Amino acid sequence: MTTESPRCLVVGWLYGTKMNIYGDRGNVLAIAQRARWRDIDVEIREIGFGESIPDDVDIFFWGGGQDQEQVAVSHDMQGEKAEQLRTSIENGAAMLAVCGGYQLLGHEYRPHNGEPLRGIGLFDATSMAGPERFIGNVVVNSRWGILVGFENHSGLTWLGEGVEPLGKIQVGCGNNGQDGTEGAIYRNAIGCYLHGALLPKNPALTDWLVEMGLRHRYGSADLPAIDDDLERRAHETAMQRAFTTR
Repeated sequence: MTTESPRCLVVGWLYGTKMNIYGDRGNVLAIAQRARWRDIDVEIREIGFGESIPDDVDIFFWGGGQDQEQVAVSHDMQGEKAEQLRTSIENGAAMLAVCGGYQLLGHEYRPHNGEPLRGIGLFDATSMAGPERFIGNVVVNSRWGILVGFENHSGLTWLGEGVEPLGKIQVGCGNNGQDGTEGAIYRNAIGCYLHGALLPKNPALTDWLVEMGLRHRYGSADLPAIDDDLERRAHETAMQRAFTTR
């Protein structure tokens, strides 16, 4: 008698020790835990400076960082490494990038001082340092329903024509505080400014990333329902706080 091997996923955490602020590591933990609750084995690999992008990663995460770290990361994420990451996304791997990681998925980020930082051009988007800092709770209408998070950035991101945003802002400033958009989507890759961490309070988005990771590895996905009572309460509390403090 044979037993079926458990399903597995590989999560690639880009620059985990350098770009990890405002609770961003909680997104990696949420992906892993919601997969493991469904008996899916998860291997988390940190991908750092000078290391190539493995071709077997199913879900990538790229967090935010300070300007100094972002400069070093921009220089490292060029050439073959950038091409490897783009190829993975084109081949169906999922991704969530937050703040600094999101900015470097566009064409470039222009800081207040210094030369523009090259991105990898996955998103048709350009970011620049703005004159004010956007800090506070965020509520976004998205294809996954209402998303809640926390923003803390001075970056202004402008999407190219035809780029799908993650959603429309109800509370907060989002990409630039002007056009009402937050984040960007390309294939199974999402970029946004939502810290907090985003995924523990938004289980529908977490499960979508897990599902896309499974589809990348196996060509199909089956996610049994799990008890989301705590996550729903956290989501509702965050949304209520956002509307009462805006």
